[in-house]
Amino acid sequence: MASNLDYLDPALIPLEEKANAYLESEKALQRAIAATKNAPLHRQEQAQAATEFEQRPPTGSYDQEADELNQEVENRRAELARLEQEIIALLPTRNEWLKVNLGYGPSRIGAWHVPAVGKAPERYELRIVH
Repeated sequence: MASNLDYLDPALIPLEEKANAYLESEKALQRAIAATKNAPLHRQEQAQAATEFEQRPPTGSYDQEADELNQEVENRRAELARLEQEIIALLPTRNEWLKVNLGYGPSRIGAWHVPAVGKAPERYELRIVH
C-alpha cells in the first residue's frame, strides 16, 4: 500500500513544479501557433475594415505583427526544449515511469531513449501522462 503513495514524496516537488511549467509552456506554444495561423485572416479583416472607412496606415509604418507572432512561437519552442532538458536531468531513472503528483492524483513522467536516425543524434524524449 505504501508504494501507491510514493508519488506524494516531498522530494519530488521540484520535478512536479518543472512538469507543471512544461505543461503550461506546451499550452502557450499551441496558443501561439494558433495565433500565427489565424493572423492572415485577421489581417484580411483589418484590410477590409480599413477600405470601408478609408483608413490608411501611417507613412513609414511596418506591420510587425507577423514577426512578433513568429518570434513568440520560437521563444515558446526554446522554453519548452529548455524545460524538457531540465526535467530529464531531474529524473532519477530512464526508460521507466515515475509517479508524480501533478495536482489530480498520480501522473506519470519518464524519459525514453530515442536511437539515432539519419543525421539526428540519439536522445531522450520526455513523456508525461496526466
